[in-house]
Amino acid sequence: MGTVPQRLQRLLDGPGPLGDLLGRLETRTGVQRLYLATGSVALLGLYFMFGYGASLLCNLIGFAYPAYVSIKAIESSSKEDDTMWLTYWVVYGVFGIAESFSDTFLYWFPFYYAGKCLFLVWCMAPVSWNGSQLLYKNLIRPCFLRHHHTVDNMLGNLSTKALDAASNIMREAPGAALNLAEELEKRN
Repeated sequence: MGTVPQRLQRLLDGPGPLGDLLGRLETRTGVQRLYLATGSVALLGLYFMFGYGASLLCNLIGFAYPAYVSIKAIESSSKEDDTMWLTYWVVYGVFGIAESFSDTFLYWFPFYYAGKCLFLVWCMAPVSWNGSQLLYKNLIRPCFLRHHHTVDNMLGNLSTKALDAASNIMREAPGAALNLAEELEKRN
């Protein structure tokens, strides 16, 4: 098997598209394959952290991996992982709403996306001081407990008004359609 540097060197020296490309570059530039590969990975990493790819990288970190492990949690028999990932998604949603108001200004700051990525990794980290657990217990839950009755009442009222409006439309729509048809017939 070998150590990590030995396995990396075998990968870089081995036949295949990567080895062939690095071989051609090494011949043309005189720079060792290992340095070419390390420099390429470093440049790509910098591009993803500070360039146009930063937003994509943050979204992949904050959404793709958590979505995958959330599906695994749903399929598992354990309830603990379900709670952990539901808590993450609540924090992610609150963060997304807050970010939609501040993103226009914040993305101009250097290291914004690097900080956002670190924040998201902290929120999903499997440690006792996990960000989503801390934020939920100390900020989101107290706010929810203080205001959830008011929000439930507002949602109930909105739901009633929406159902009333829909029923009025359904009741009046046939008559309005007939009136419109008659009006169009008179014009022709």
